[in-house]
Amino acid sequence: MNKRYSLHHIHSEDEFTFSPAEYSYFKYGVTSYAEKFAKELFEGFITENSQLLDLNEEIVVLPSPYMAIPTASNFLCFYFKKYLDFYLFQKGKRSSVLSKINRNHTYITDYGNLNFEERKSLISNDTYYIDKDFLRGKVCIFIDDIKITGSHEYTVNKILEQYQVDADFIFLYYAELINFNLDPTIENFFNYYAVKNHEDIIEVMSKSDFQFNTRIVKYILGLESSKFEYLSSKVKREQMDDLLELAISNNYHLIKEYENNINILTQTELYYGY
Repeated sequence: MNKRYSLHHIHSEDEFTFSPAEYSYFKYGVTSYAEKFAKELFEGFITENSQLLDLNEEIVVLPSPYMAIPTASNFLCFYFKKYLDFYLFQKGKRSSVLSKINRNHTYITDYGNLNFEERKSLISNDTYYIDKDFLRGKVCIFIDDIKITGSHEYTVNKILEQYQVDADFIFLYYAELINFNLDPTIENFFNYYAVKNHEDIIEVMSKSDFQFNTRIVKYILGLESSKFEYLSSKVKREQMDDLLELAISNNYHLIKEYENNINILTQTELYYGY
């Protein structure tokens, strides 16, 4: 079984059935919107596809591949699992299991500015690992926030084929581009709709439900030095400590474009872990 479901369909460049502002905040770490979207996605999916979960197979939930820093879709996946597990509980079934596809590399390119071939080329240079034995015989639900060109789904299917994963697959998206006459860079219209600059990033980081994800970490590390130092002075010291830990965990200290700001973090005594 290989199924796909998307909650919102994008037909136009100026009319949407979801809030671009909420989506933008979600992409930069406001987790209350991750939970809101997950609830909407689960309710939409289960209304049309409850029969897919009435099987006896164990269910595994997976976000889009990441290395060490979770993506925004990872938070969407986490909350989706919450609603899914309560549904399974009501049915007297065992809870789902959270898993992931591991990746070994990262990139600084803004993915939302690329077309399908450019996206496919970029992520094909990465290497991935998935535990095929763990997934064997299970229903695997892959969750991502948006499908624009399908390059991520293409890559996941290649991984599943490469590892000869014997399981049933369901791909879920909060939103999907249906009108392929639209430029795929519309993705960045959504990404930057409400979060456009370092001042907006400071506002996002002040929210009580903020959590770092890959997108905001890369954005901050890629700032000009003056803007980076300004941001550092306006947010909690603990957040900058966390930023450095996350940067190191994802090997961002080995990326030339991020080296300067990481050095600023270590030289300004914002980080006291070592």
